Amino acid sequence: MKYKPHDYQKFAVDFIETHPEAAVLLECGLGKTSITLTALNDLMFDKFEVRKVLIIAPIRVCKNSWAAEIAKWDHLEGLNYSLVLGSREQRLAALRQKADLYIINRENVQWLIESSGMPFDFDMVVIDELSSFKNHQSKRFRALRNVRPFVKRIVGLTGTPCSNGLMDLWAQFRLLDKGERLGKRIGQYRDAYFTPDWNGFTYSPRPGAEKQIYSKIADISISMKTTDHLKMPELVMIADTVELDEATATIYKDMEQDMCLDFGGDSITAANAGVLCGKLTQLASGAVYTDGSSVMRIHSHKLDALEDLLEAQNGKPALIAYWYKHERDSIMQRFDCREIKTNADIADWNKGKIPVALIQPSSAGHGLNLQSGGSTIIWYTMPWSLELYQQTNARLWRQGQQSRTVVIHHLVSAGTIDEDIMKVLKMKDKTQAAMMRAVKARGKA
Repeated sequence: MKYKPHDYQKFAVDFIETHPEAAVLLECGLGKTSITLTALNDLMFDKFEVRKVLIIAPIRVCKNSWAAEIAKWDHLEGLNYSLVLGSREQRLAALRQKADLYIINRENVQWLIESSGMPFDFDMVVIDELSSFKNHQSKRFRALRNVRPFVKRIVGLTGTPCSNGLMDLWAQFRLLDKGERLGKRIGQYRDAYFTPDWNGFTYSPRPGAEKQIYSKIADISISMKTTDHLKMPELVMIADTVELDEATATIYKDMEQDMCLDFGGDSITAANAGVLCGKLTQLASGAVYTDGSSVMRIHSHKLDALEDLLEAQNGKPALIAYWYKHERDSIMQRFDCREIKTNADIADWNKGKIPVALIQPSSAGHGLNLQSGGSTIIWYTMPWSLELYQQTNARLWRQGQQSRTVVIHHLVSAGTIDEDIMKVLKMKDKTQAAMMRAVKARGKA
């Protein structure tokens, strides 16, 4: 297919080519993969500035996005790539293969650097979903940081750079600029821009810190919103309230107050606030794992509400986002549906062969093009992660969606933690939106 880039895509390509360190903060649907590949192609074969590139991405994105985009566009036919996936032997064979681009999943970054026995001789690194390196204590971050001085060029791609707040930014930009802008150590960053909260474990930005941080990173960052550059379908967000019966509400409140429930032969116990949060989320959706790892079913109110929504679809396809395995099992027992896991599942969904599909955000929230199969998402249980939430919604609300409207339903059990999750996602989005505006590209639409 002939590549006909939009003006904003040309702008982004030029930015990557002229900035050895680049944070490209593109919202879903703007074509970040084709943009980056075009820049890589130019840098390798027109400017001869790059010889060997490592691309780090979520495993599904490696296969379903990067490899597919290279095969899709005619101007990239000269690019050779090797997928560094599979068993250890398969990964080693892929690394020994002569190629321009080596595409590896982020879980194997530490292995590549510390255990593969292969030289780390890449002169350029591309990190797709840069936000997956936001944890400065993770093994993947530390391994990549150790070899960062040997990399001439680096590009970080993400649409959700600070989904959990400004603290997320340090590790990401530490990899990009080796600590030049936000400090070489996390302690420097904290001392400069944050104050400790009462608990001593979390931090809040100092007055004016937001603006100072954004100005520090602006020279190597561009941000673009989908709605600024593409004609997108209308996005309709709906909170569908699920009323709990009195007995269920009492069980929920008992768990919330006592952090335990006793069901005769089995119990549900929350050892700390984090575990309690998970138990309450499960209870709000109808079932919960017990201390004995069995599933205790409490109510079916969300299943009933889901049934009403599916009936209202009148045969129109719907994508259901779930979080816990027992939720998937309950949904599949009640409805004729299919989980999207494989390439065949993706193809069948996009061909309209799956009227009701299931998706797990943490395993399928990135890189899947599902916009041809439907325009409705129903959140059975919402995640706390803004990144997973936005990425999952972007499977349908993206370029190529044929429907004029994409509808996102949220099943929210009244008086439960579901309401808190909704509020937190909105609050986090304000922080992220502020950053995206601060470093927003002023190119032509």
